[in-house]
Parts: sequence; C-alpha cells; structure tokens
Amino acid sequence: MDDEVMAVLIGLLEALWRIEAAQPGKPCSLAKLSKQSQRPMSVLRRQLLMLVEAGWVELSLDEGGITGSVRLSAAGLRLTGELFT
Repeated sequence: MDDEVMAVLIGLLEALWRIEAAQPGKPCSLAKLSKQSQRPMSVLRRQLLMLVEAGWVELSLDEGGITGSVRLSAAGLRLTGELFT
C-alpha cells in the first residue's frame, strides 16, 4: 500500500476516532461519516472495506446495502488511541 492511500485511510480513522470521542460506544451512520470525512459515499465504502479487512472497523449495512453504520472495532480503538492521543 502506498503512502497516499495510507494517509487517506488514517484520515478516515481519525474521523471515526473523533466521532467515537463525541458519542462513545454508538455507531455512526455512513451518511454522517461521509459528511465528516468529506468523501463521496462510493469512495467511503471502498475505503471502509480496507479498514474492515484490517480489523480496525466494524461495518453494518442495511438490507439494501445502501445505508448502514460503522464503528471502530476494539483493535481500531486501541490503534486510534495510540495514534491520536
């Protein structure tokens, strides 16, 4: 993975970390994360899949697969705690 992709993913993790700090333990809607991270939904979903595969994010999609929620996993909470505090 190149440095540019890593920087984008770290930015997304930071947005999730900030949302977690504001609403501990509550999942975030994809729409809210898209707005907070300033990413189109299609780009956001591809980036989230990379973070899910790494084990740092938990993603839940509704039946149609269009809407859903996201939250940091336990590993993601540890990682972001180390990176951003």
